[in-house]
Parts: sequence; structure tokens; C-alpha cells
Amino acid sequence: MIYLQLFYEFFITGLFMFGGGLAAIPFLKQMGENTGWFTTAQLMDMIAISEATPGAIGVKMATFSGYMVAGVPGGIVATIGIVMPSVIISLIVARLLVRFRQSSLVDSILYGLRPAALGLIAAAGLAVFCLVIFGAELRNLTREHFLLFDYKALILAALFLVATNKLKWHPITFLAISAVVGILIF
Repeated sequence: MIYLQLFYEFFITGLFMFGGGLAAIPFLKQMGENTGWFTTAQLMDMIAISEATPGAIGVKMATFSGYMVAGVPGGIVATIGIVMPSVIISLIVARLLVRFRQSSLVDSILYGLRPAALGLIAAAGLAVFCLVIFGAELRNLTREHFLLFDYKALILAALFLVATNKLKWHPITFLAISAVVGILIF
């Protein structure tokens, strides 16, 4: 039964996950809250691990989530569940693309999906920001959280934000440096 639920949850996530792997974050956050399979803090760990390893982030987070819930078979089922909609939709779109290549309706639909994907990713980013900097989810923030924010994490995040936009280093370099800095100062 858990495998069917895992497949269903990740199939739905894969079906509506427009905008790449980061768009999976709000779905996974909601899934964790609804099912109790993982906490928001565990989701942040999944994001960190998924960003630090090669491959598609959404697929890696699904695999990791499934593994946490039901071991190796759960990881396999969750991975198949999140990938299956893309495979099905890609096959359908490939057959129909020739017919609708110049369609203004298709252009309009894609134009509408872009800001929706951005909003979902921004909401997930804000949730992660609040948890890392203030130690609480956005809806649970109190005045005390603002007074006790983690200034070291905020400084590190700001430095890497500027560095990634100014320096043309490989992202793995920034991940390695952040891991070392985390070990040294936190």
C-alpha cells in the first residue's frame, strides 16, 4: 500500500512540476506536511544533498524521499512515479508538436506557466530562507525569531549570492567552499 501511495504522490508531483526540479520543492513540502513522511528540515537536507550530487534535482529528491519512507524499493517507486508523467507527456507532445508548432494558444499556455513556476520556486525559496535564517517556518515566525536570527548563515548566503553572480566558477566549487566554511564556523 505504501508503494502505491508513493507512486501516486510522486506521479502527481511529476505531472504538475513545471519549471524544472526546483519546482518540485513546494509539492514535496506539501507532501511532507500531508503524509508526515518527512519534516521541512529533512526537506532542506534533501535539497542540499540533491544540489550537491549530479543529476536532475527533482528525481534525486524523489529517490531520496522514497528511500526515507520505504527503503530501496520506495526510492525506485518514487523515482518511477516522478519520471513517468514526463515520459508520457514527452511522447504525446512529440507526436503533436509538428501539428501545433506555430500555435498561438500553445505559446500563450507556456507564457502563463512560466510565472506560475517562478512563483512556486520563489515560495519554496522563501520557506527555506526562513527556516535557515530564522529557525522557523514562515507561518510560525514570531518577533523572537527575528531577534535571534542566524547572522552567520545570512552572511554566508549573501556572500555566495554575490560570488555566484560575479565569479564564473563552477557551482561545485561554491558547494565545496560552503561545506568547509560550515565545518569551520558553525
